Amino acid sequence: MNDLEHIVIVSGSHRVHSQSRRVAEFIRETLGIRFGTATHVIDLAEAEIPMWEEGVRSGGTVWAKAWAPVARQLETADGLVLVVPEWAGMVPPAVKNFLLLCVAELAHKPALIISVSAGDGGAYPVAELRAFGFKNNRVCYIPDHVILRHVDELLEGSEAIHPADANARARIRHSLSMLLLYASALKQVRQAPEYDLSQFPYGM
Repeated sequence: MNDLEHIVIVSGSHRVHSQSRRVAEFIRETLGIRFGTATHVIDLAEAEIPMWEEGVRSGGTVWAKAWAPVARQLETADGLVLVVPEWAGMVPPAVKNFLLLCVAELAHKPALIISVSAGDGGAYPVAELRAFGFKNNRVCYIPDHVILRHVDELLEGSEAIHPADANARARIRHSLSMLLLYASALKQVRQAPEYDLSQFPYGM
């Protein structure tokens, strides 16, 4: 893999010290140790990003402080890992707000969805993001995704402790390798002369 790839990992839970953040740290370590990839974690429980409103595009003081640093991290990224807990069968509000605020920062960049569930769920956030989470930001969700069910029993320590844990780790490694392949390939799209967001900045 190209060790120059930069992947941003978003922990999508509002809760401090969440399972999503623990998974995000596991992803960060895996990308760094196994793939030699530069990473940055954005924890939506700590970022203090205000709810979307029209003033975000005017560059006011609040948005310059709250969103501009996040936007810079995303602009330099080659890909995204979105770690999303399932709350009542839905994506948490902070994740939806994050995707509303993104416009060109994620355009034509690959994203891997990792859904987190404390029980047997986890499928609904994947379906929701694939259906509605890309229109104006133009993020490209790769075909692979990961669902971590009973997440509190997974990814603890450096070695798997039972078959489900081993399977989760193997699935994550495979999906991350695919994400990095897409990250390398989609650079060509963004570098092409046809790449232009000015005429149609928003999706249909």
